[in-house]
Parts: sequence; structure tokens; C-alpha cells
Amino acid sequence: MLELEKAIKISLDLTKKLDSQTIDITNAAGRYISSNLISKVDLPGFDNSAMDGYAIISSDLKQATESNPITLNCIGLAPAGTMPDKKIKDGMCMRIFTGSPIPEGANAVIMQEDCVYNNNYKTIITSNSIKPWKNIRIKGEDIRKGDNLISKGEQINAGAIALLNATGHKTAKVGRQPRVGLIATGSELIDPPNKINPGEIYESNRTMLASMIIKANGLPKIYPIVKDDLNKTINALRSALSENDLVITTGGVSVGDHDHIKPALEQMSGTIVFWKISMKPGKPFMLGHANGKTLFALPGNPGSALTTFLLLVRPALLKLQGATCVHLIKRTGVLADEIINNGNRRHFVRVKLDEHSHATIAGKQRSHMLGSLPSSNGLIDIPPNSRLANGDKVEVLMIPS
Repeated sequence: MLELEKAIKISLDLTKKLDSQTIDITNAAGRYISSNLISKVDLPGFDNSAMDGYAIISSDLKQATESNPITLNCIGLAPAGTMPDKKIKDGMCMRIFTGSPIPEGANAVIMQEDCVYNNNYKTIITSNSIKPWKNIRIKGEDIRKGDNLISKGEQINAGAIALLNATGHKTAKVGRQPRVGLIATGSELIDPPNKINPGEIYESNRTMLASMIIKANGLPKIYPIVKDDLNKTINALRSALSENDLVITTGGVSVGDHDHIKPALEQMSGTIVFWKISMKPGKPFMLGHANGKTLFALPGNPGSALTTFLLLVRPALLKLQGATCVHLIKRTGVLADEIINNGNRRHFVRVKLDEHSHATIAGKQRSHMLGSLPSSNGLIDIPPNSRLANGDKVEVLMIPS
């Protein structure tokens, strides 16, 4: 059996980035940038006011006190979006608003709450002194023209969209979203809500994995359930591989008489890169290659399918898009239960990590059981033949929500 880290490395080494496309920034959330983007402007683009008030020369108010209020002549106003056409000189001020450009000569803005205006804003009186450049946003203090805004391989979030728009960008070059085919195999499987007969079960892996693919920015395509038949399996794989960038199957990857994924791939002149990983759940996992495409063959049990997808398939999906960070985010938690692993394989236990960083086992852990899946938001990697006690610090691999 292959160690998990080796399996991940092999998978990522085989994964090549897809081509890029240019899209509108408005639609770029979640996508991965294909090249560094540079600011076209300074932010702020000019010195401007941080609040409503009066642009002044700070030295004019140096002697201002409650017993010695200072009067300044107001020479006009500067609404946001217009450039002031007058210069501030000693003894003068100008009515100004949040975002308004600072008039020439001024070096501070005093809040309107600290002033009393007279004669329809023709003069103001204040008892407050103020330091130079107080309440002024300085040109370029946030971003300088030519600064790098977002680096190749980073994911675009809402903040990045705001920054890119604010620095003059309308479009961005991003990695193409991978098309992912989803196939479930098994003669016992039927689609809900069809009538279920004795011996049949509702198929759930494809929709579960489709939701995870969408979270990983992929484009899932769900194919019909494939019965346990070699020719039907071959036909389904050929169709899915021709229409997608990679294909995920669940079930049919073990050693039973009705497990046809491996022989189907071989009859298609495909390559089995590796089979079986030293982990629980998820041991009967296969990575294959055919027609220039990658096939990830996951176990049929839902717990196994989810775990192997998160640890092995999701990194490849992200690398296809050019992402630099492809692995699950890790958080430190404190274990609220005892966990014992008496087996000779590492065990990825589904847990719930709460807002206080307490990690609790999320229900029953057998790979065919689904009851713990809704409450699980993380995995803990338990080494073989080991025990973790209540109160131990643990590293939690977070399941994307």
C-alpha cells in the first residue's frame, strides 16, 4: 500500500495546469489569478479628507483654547468629485466633505463638530488645535502605482475584487474551471426519489462530490448510474473522459467479481498509476490515466469517498486552475474526546471543531455511515497504533464549508 503523501505527490506531478481565460472582475470570485496584477494608480489618488469639516492650516490653530477661540474666514466649499479652485492662506479655511480633495495650502482638516460656523458658513470659530495632516488621507498611503496587487496562483476574493476595481482593472486572466465527470457504479444503486426495492440503496456520492467540486471551483457533470457490467463501465468511462478534464468514479474499485473499474481502464489501454493507500477510510483508491485524462477511482462508501476526495482529488482540482495553495487549511484544536487507533493504518476521523476550538468526534465513524457527515467540519489524522486523550492539542484539517 502506498503512503498518502507519496500518493498526493504522484497525483500532483501528473496534474498539468489548464489554459487561462480573461473574465470580467465582477465574475471572478473564487477563481485563481494566472499572472500578477499591478496597480494602475495610487490609492488614494490624491490627498483627501477623511471626514466632513474644514480644510485649514494647522499653525493657525496652534494657540486655540477654550479661553482663546480662533476665527477663520471660510472662502468656499469643496464637494467630493471636484478640485478646489482656491488656495488656503493664513487665516482661511474651506468647507470640505469626506473624500473631497484637499485644497492647496491646507495641511489638516478639523471636524465640523469642533467648530461653530457663523454668517452662513462665511466664518468658523474653534477652540481646538490640530496637528499637521490630521484627518487627511495621503496620496498613495494605501497602494502605490506599480505595486503588486495579487500574485499568480492566489484566489480572488471579494476584497481582491474591490482592490482590482479601485486600481483600474476591469478584467483578469484566470485559470479555466475544470470540467469534472462523476460516475457512480453499482447494480444496487438507484436515484432518489424512485421507489426502492429490497437490496437497493439510494445513491448519494455523486451529489455530495458535486457540491465539493463546486466549492473547489470546478464544474461537475453527473452521469447516470452504471450497473455492474464491464462493457457498460467501459462505455461510461470513455464518454466521461472525452467530455471532461478529469473523471471521478465511486465504487467498483476493489477486488470483487463485480468491481469493473480497473479491468475497464485496462481494456481501454489506460494506465493504473497506483492502487490502494495506507489510510482509513479510503484504502481502495485508484489513480488511473487514459486518453490523456486522469481518472480518480474512489471507494463507494460515502465516508471513504469524501475523505479521499478532500485529501487526493481536491488538490489536483486546484492545481488544474493554477492555485499555489492546494491543501486543506489546518487549525489547532483541543480534543474533547479520547480517540484510539488500534489499526496499522492512519485513521482520518471526522470531527466538529466549534468556535472555541474544541474538537469533538462527529458521530459514528464507519465508512458506510452518513449520519456524522452533516456535523463534520474537519478531519484529524490519527497515526497507527496510537491514542489521543481528552484535552490533547490536535491539528484539524478543515472541510470547506
